[in-house]
Amino acid sequence: MRLAFLTSTPLTATEGSGTFVGIDTLAAGLVAAGHEVDLRPVRLRTRFHTLDRWVYNVDVALRPPAADVVVGFDLDGFLWARRRSRPFVASLKGIIADELQNERGRVRALLSVQARWERLNVTRADRVVVTSEYCAGVAQRAYGVPRGRLAVVPEPIDLDGWQRLFAAAPPRATGRPVVLAVGRMYRRKRFGDLLAAARLLAGRIPEVQVRIVGRGPEWARVSTLRDELGLRDTVVLLGDLSRAQLAGEYANADCFCLPSVQEGFGIVFVEAMAAGLPVVACRAAAIPEVVPDRRAGLLVNPRRPEELAMALETLLTNDGLRKELGEAGRAWVTRFARDRVAARFAEVAAP
Repeated sequence: MRLAFLTSTPLTATEGSGTFVGIDTLAAGLVAAGHEVDLRPVRLRTRFHTLDRWVYNVDVALRPPAADVVVGFDLDGFLWARRRSRPFVASLKGIIADELQNERGRVRALLSVQARWERLNVTRADRVVVTSEYCAGVAQRAYGVPRGRLAVVPEPIDLDGWQRLFAAAPPRATGRPVVLAVGRMYRRKRFGDLLAAARLLAGRIPEVQVRIVGRGPEWARVSTLRDELGLRDTVVLLGDLSRAQLAGEYANADCFCLPSVQEGFGIVFVEAMAAGLPVVACRAAAIPEVVPDRRAGLLVNPRRPEELAMALETLLTNDGLRKELGEAGRAWVTRFARDRVAARFAEVAAP
């Protein structure tokens, strides 16, 4: 099967975040299974992402893709799909109408525009693929997509590739218990809650260190908050890292924590579990589908730093529990293995 992938998401993990990782891994899995994938990249990029997405979709409409099936990720393809001549699948990595609920100001306004385009995309698609049952429900409520046109296909992870990177990562012997967080810094990720929890945790485990990977719109606010809370020795802001550097952070951490309140899936949770890390996260959105509570991690109520701190303290002071949850998580994520997910995607996308 020949598939054309339409995406205006930046094709790097640092700018494209989990969306790029999911698309790139899926494409590799489909190619490994014998399919052809034509990934249509953005030809012109400015510093204004919403404008980039509009220009990209005009370009797609003017230069239609040639394939057996066209896959438009998120909003991409919405102009071409109006006059399409071949099967079209809208694949939603995260539902924009849901994501904007936790944002404010300029980010919320721009996401509102993009959500209208995404709604057009799913309305014109033959099939709508989402990453979780949570997203399936949101797509029905927010965009009016009939359940019969929806298919749930989780995000894939290249387990073999990550295991090679974990094995090659040099050990970092600091002697300090380490909590790792990874994510693009949007308000919905709630990094402020993590910092508030870190302050509480440092009072109970003075040597603890919280290491945060990623940048984004909230970088300046998170940096300022860290200083205001007096956490310069406790919280390390690492910014964007290469995949190999990120693997080193996973391999050298004791547990993982991201207190996000909105996730259509959450690939970083899967990466953390693949590294054998127990996870602390919130009981919100699709997270309980990805991180089984008390089996691979500990889930707490959203926006409750004190509960985050308590769960982290429980893990960091209990080696046996930490090992048990870590091993269970490593086994759990095999269901998200690249080739397994790619086979499911090919099945639902086939004309």
